Amino acid sequence: MRYVEPLYRPPSEARSAILQATLGCSWNKCTYCDMYRSKKFQVRPLPELRQDLAVLRAVHGEACDKLFLADGDALAMDMQTWQPLLLACRQAFPRLRRISCYATALNLLAKTPDELQRLRELGLDLLYIGPESGDGPTLKRIAKGADFDAHVEAAHKAHEAGMRLSAIFLLGAGGTARSQEHAEASARLATAMDPEFLAALTLTVIPGTPLARQQQKGLFELPDITSLLQELRSFVAGAQPRDALFRTNHASNHLVLGGRLPHDRARIVAAIDGALAGEVGLRPDWVRGL
Repeated sequence: MRYVEPLYRPPSEARSAILQATLGCSWNKCTYCDMYRSKKFQVRPLPELRQDLAVLRAVHGEACDKLFLADGDALAMDMQTWQPLLLACRQAFPRLRRISCYATALNLLAKTPDELQRLRELGLDLLYIGPESGDGPTLKRIAKGADFDAHVEAAHKAHEAGMRLSAIFLLGAGGTARSQEHAEASARLATAMDPEFLAALTLTVIPGTPLARQQQKGLFELPDITSLLQELRSFVAGAQPRDALFRTNHASNHLVLGGRLPHDRARIVAAIDGALAGEVGLRPDWVRGL
C-alpha cells in the first residue's frame, strides 16, 4: 500500500481500512501540532485512489465494513473529487457501514448544506473534529482558525446533513495560565456541539513546534498531572451532550476512561477522584505517546 508517512488515524479506526485521500492538512497552522508539518497539502489524483482501493480490496476483502480517509482533514476536498471517490469506495467495499475522515470547522463551514447532504447520501457519515478548547484566548493562542461559535455552527451543519461527529478536546491546551477556564469552556463547547462521540486527549509539547518555542521563552507552561486530571474532572462534570460515547483511550492520556455522558458521569467523575487521591493507577509515561 502506498502511504506517505507519517500516517495517523483515530483510536476507533484501528480495525478500519485506511485510504490516504489527501496528503497533509489544509490548515496546518495549529501551534501544538507536528503531525503534518513535513507535508504540503494536496488532494491525491483519482486514478491513484482507485488503484489504492483495489489494493485495499485485495487486502481486506469485500467484507470490509469501515473505511477511514486520511490525512489531516480530507473533508477539504471539493465535490468533484468527493463524489466519484465515495462511489468508488462503495463499489470496492459493498458492505461498508461507515466512511469517516478528519475535518475542521473551517472546511465544514465551506461546504453548503446540499453538499454535506450529498456526501452523507454517498456514505460519509462520521467526522472527527478537534476544537481542542472552547476557551477564546486558548483557541487564538493555539491558532485553531475557528472560534467557539464557528465550531457550534459547523457541528449544527454536520448534524443537519445527518452526519455524526466525534469531538476531540485537548487537556493542557490552556497551559497553567488558563487551565480552569480552558476546561470549563471546553465543557460548554462540547455541550453546544452535542457530538455522538467525545474524546479527551492530553497535550504533548513537540520539539520544533511554535508551542515548543513559546515554552522555551517562558510563554507557555504545561500543567502538571494533577492539574490535567482536575481539567478532565471539570470537563466531564460540565459537559452536557444529549448522549455521547466518551473516551480517554488515546495513548497521550494518563488515565483511561470510558462511558456515556451524561449517563455515566458520576462513575467517571468518581474514577477521576480516585486517581487524584492516588487510589486509581495512572498510565506510566513510558507507554504514553501520540
